[in-house]
Amino acid sequence: MTGPRHGYRSLFRTPGFTPLFLSSAAHTAAQTIAGLALATLVYRATHSPLLSAVSMFGPSLAQVLGATFLLSGADRLPPRTALTGLSLAFAAATAVLALPGLPVGAVFAVVLAQGLVAALGGGVRWGLLHEILPEDGYMTGRSVFNMMSGLTQIGGYAAGGALVAALSPPRVLLLAALLYATAAGAARLGLTARPPRTAGRPSAAATWRTNALLWSSRPRRLLYLGLWLPNGLIVGCEALFVPYDPAAAGTLFACAALGMLVGDLTVGRLLPPAVRTRAATPLLLLLATPYVFFALRPTLPVAACCAALASVGFGASLVQQERLMALTPSGLSGHALGLHSAGMLTLQGVSASLAGAVAQLTSPATAMTVMALASVVVTVTLALASRPWTPVREKGHEHAPRRESIARGEGRGDER
Repeated sequence: MTGPRHGYRSLFRTPGFTPLFLSSAAHTAAQTIAGLALATLVYRATHSPLLSAVSMFGPSLAQVLGATFLLSGADRLPPRTALTGLSLAFAAATAVLALPGLPVGAVFAVVLAQGLVAALGGGVRWGLLHEILPEDGYMTGRSVFNMMSGLTQIGGYAAGGALVAALSPPRVLLLAALLYATAAGAARLGLTARPPRTAGRPSAAATWRTNALLWSSRPRRLLYLGLWLPNGLIVGCEALFVPYDPAAAGTLFACAALGMLVGDLTVGRLLPPAVRTRAATPLLLLLATPYVFFALRPTLPVAACCAALASVGFGASLVQQERLMALTPSGLSGHALGLHSAGMLTLQGVSASLAGAVAQLTSPATAMTVMALASVVVTVTLALASRPWTPVREKGHEHAPRRESIARGEGRGDER
């Protein structure tokens, strides 16, 4: 079996894991440098923190539409075909963004179209990973993907910042389009053809029914909120790196990615299971707290350290995803993970827009502090909501607990 005690090398000996990993790495690299180039392009053209933040994280705003209408395809489409087609679609859209003189309105139309199809991509990719690996190997495999994402973002933001300075944002966007095409080639040539995990045709009605089924469980509802809200609010802070310090935005993004790498390594490899199951809330608090101090306008070295320390807290999502899979029937794994990914990215887009609006009225530093405090409040509220009611003994009678703990979450069915 694949698990933390066997090390990461055994994952790459699992058929299908390596080509999925390489395709995802190329896709992530393309997203990283394209996002930085596009945010820089829009900021230079408009000098607007709001528009800069939305341009970089705007695709996330359309994820809610993808989750509403397209997500049933995550388990009902052949994975290799779906991943290849999605990367090619991103390559074409990014090439359009590189066209000279493209109006800002057209830029955002393309960005939102990217987000619409990206919602399906998360469900297909993570559902395939769950299918490739043994049940107890998913968290380890996902931690490897998260660490890859962190390393790719570190290199991508550093290289992207240098490329934007040396070339121009449109040329960097063309390089990103080539990387998307590379991801499509890796998926098509490396992955084995697999049938869909669930029979039936993708449809909006099927998406709605499965969303309702997943949302009907109270433990899953609280897990989804915990995966979406605290994370999204902090990405709102990251969306302001460009207006906070345009010359050092690449450095701040790279340090944040380094912290995410450390967090995923710690949670996925080093924490004992008994500790890991209780780590979600402390990690989410760590995710937000360092950004509170941005109101003091720290120097670049201090700001970079705060961004790196905070991003260690992103490791909480590994704990939460492992619990989500334990509460979800295997035939719905792709849809459940796609709903997590789409909801998370949607909240990231909403938070980026909200942070940009607050920065427009105040300053980027103040907006980052506001978003961080909101994340702390949400985390504490969800932790209290997920606690079980303690049985009360009164006059010889014991009242049963009135609600379940998200940590216990017995069963895979439709709990209240």
